[in-house]
Amino acid sequence: MGFYTDRILPHIVDTVCGVANNDSLRRRACAGLHGEVLEVGFGSGTNVGFYPDAVERVRGVEPADTAWKIAAKRVAASRVPIERAGLDGQALPFPDATFDTALSTFTLCTIPDVATALAEIRRVLKPGGTLHFVEHGLAPDASVRTWQHRLDPIQQRIAGGCHLVRDIPGLISDAGFETVELDRFYHPGAPKAFAALSLGVAR
Repeated sequence: MGFYTDRILPHIVDTVCGVANNDSLRRRACAGLHGEVLEVGFGSGTNVGFYPDAVERVRGVEPADTAWKIAAKRVAASRVPIERAGLDGQALPFPDATFDTALSTFTLCTIPDVATALAEIRRVLKPGGTLHFVEHGLAPDASVRTWQHRLDPIQQRIAGGCHLVRDIPGLISDAGFETVELDRFYHPGAPKAFAALSLGVAR
């Protein structure tokens, strides 16, 4: 990882994604998590305060050392045991059927090979296990999609490979998940090109 991606970008992401305006999204995405939880893209730990009581342990996958350092206080204050247990969502270091539930928030936009990452998440979930997610991606409106395609190359350069035009529900479905809950909407307070969200649960 380059200096900007590993040392600078995690601070920017912590500031941008950690705003209070996102708290309700994180709370909704975390609802229903239980047992052994895999969190892909743990980042700076901004979901820690929203884990339900039914969560027994969280294994966080996070490539950036700086993000994990920023997360240290949140991890230390958590009532749930949390450990960093992987660096790459595309190659998870866990046996098949390890986790009861999985969580991804604002992560699938950035993983280079997102199809492989989703296949890995599916592999390590127990039968009937669920993936809980809130992600930004391809907008439902053509006019917004036009701007997303224009801005996507710039977004990738300045935001560590983050894509604006990934069809998150479609990618999750293509990976063999059945979507059991899905809400698609524009998050208020941000330009629509960056605020087309998908929030849901897939089994």
